[in-house]
Formats: sequence, structure tokens, C-alpha cells
Amino acid sequence: MQPPPPDVTSGGSADDAQHASRRNAVSWLLRYCSDILAVSDMEVRKLRHDPTELLTRAIQPMLWLLVFGEVFARTRAIPTGDVGYLDFLAPGILAQSVLFVAIFYGISVIWERDLGILHKFLVSPAPRTALVLGKALSAGARALSQAVIVYALALILGVRMNWHAAPLAGVVLFVTLGAAVFSTFSLIIACIVKTRERFMGIGQVLTMPLFFASNAIYPTEIMPEWLKWIAHVNPLTYEVDGLRALMLAGGSSGLGLGLDVGVLGATLALLVAVAGRMYPRIVV
Repeated sequence: MQPPPPDVTSGGSADDAQHASRRNAVSWLLRYCSDILAVSDMEVRKLRHDPTELLTRAIQPMLWLLVFGEVFARTRAIPTGDVGYLDFLAPGILAQSVLFVAIFYGISVIWERDLGILHKFLVSPAPRTALVLGKALSAGARALSQAVIVYALALILGVRMNWHAAPLAGVVLFVTLGAAVFSTFSLIIACIVKTRERFMGIGQVLTMPLFFASNAIYPTEIMPEWLKWIAHVNPLTYEVDGLRALMLAGGSSGLGLGLDVGVLGATLALLVAVAGRMYPRIVV
């Protein structure tokens, strides 16, 4: 409970009240960030205890880049302008890897409920949105491992990458935002279906449409009109667009980096608000 503001009528001034209000706001924000980091740290520790997950998740981007990418680069079947197809594909495969890591993140919430861990979270004084953001941030940390894998593969395949500090920082931002968006969406699904079997089925149904209804493996210009409309409301499209502009040497954004960040940020804010209200219902 926050301490009451000073009583202006009993000797306190309006300035004192404003200063106290600011101190309370700063104190609340620090506690809020601390709760987010605590949840995130706990989730990242799980990854340190089981690093084999990183190796198994490296297989999928390897197949897409080494098999699919190499074959379609030779056929020249997909028009990508002045950009080679492998260069065009690498950011899309990174975004796909982030999606696949994040979209099944909600199953951990179901496990936590079954093990009784979730009840301990929910009786803590931490705001529900802080718990959701903590899990979203930890999903971003897991997804960054995929970025390392894709960058290594791209380097081996001769993709012309941008190695300057500012674009690399931008890639970290987009990977983290993308993972946060899809992991929070995953958490909402877990709160609705509440069982592992149903969750896995729905997760598998969603991943492919999200992936193929984006600009990850082909430009939106060659899509039929109905698919273009879907692509433009798909958050993955904006993540790929931002990554393509930042990862590649001489890369550019077709939609604008400001719009890419804005869409991902607004989507995350909306999903966190929804997930924060639904999070306690998973235990019911």
C-alpha cells in the first residue's frame, strides 16, 4: 500500500505533495521493474539448466537456410530485386525461429499450474502485468540465442550482413519485441485452453499461417490481394521488415522502421493488458 500524501491543509505545501507523489511513482516503477526482472531471471535459469534446447532449436533454421534457401537461390523463382535470395531469406528465418520459440511458450504456464508454481506467483504482491512482461522478456532472451545461430549460418553462407553496433542493437530490439509479442499471445491461448494437449494442437495450427502469411520467405508484392491484407495485420511482417533493414548490408525497410517498432510495441501493450487480466483465470 502506498503511503498517503502529505496533508496540505495541516502545514504541508503543494510542492511537498508533488515531490511525495513523484517519489511514490518512482518507487512503484522500480518495484515493478524488479518484479519483471525477477520473473525473467527465473525463466532464463531454466535454460541454463537445459542448454540442449538451444542445440535442438538450431536444426530448423539450418534446414531452411541450407536446404530451402540454397535450392531457391539457384532456381531464382522468387523475385527479390537487387538482393540475393539467401540475403532476403536470412532475416525471415530469424523471425520464424523467434516465432517458433515464442508461440509454444505458454505451455510452461500450464506446467507451472500443474506443479503448483503458478499459485505462488499469483499470491505475490507483484502486478499481473509484471508477471506477464517477465515471461515475455525471458522469451526474448531465449530468442536471442536463435539470432546467434542464424547470424553464424548467414556468415558461413556468405550473406552480406551489417555488423555495425547500431543495427546490431536494433536487431536485438526487434528479436526481443517479436518474442515478447508471440509469447504473450501464447500465454493468452494457454489461459483459454488450459490443457497441454489442446495448447499444442492450437500452437501447431497457428505457426504455419503466421509464417506463410508474412514477408518472411517471399515479398508481399507477389502475394494475391487477399493475402496482402492478412500480411499487413500480421505482426510477423513488421518484425521481418525491421530485421531485413537492420541485418543486411545496405538493407532498407519497405514499411519504415518507425512503423515496424510502433506496430510491435502497440501489439505487445494490448496483449499484455489482455494477458494480465486473464492470467489468474488459468488456475480456475
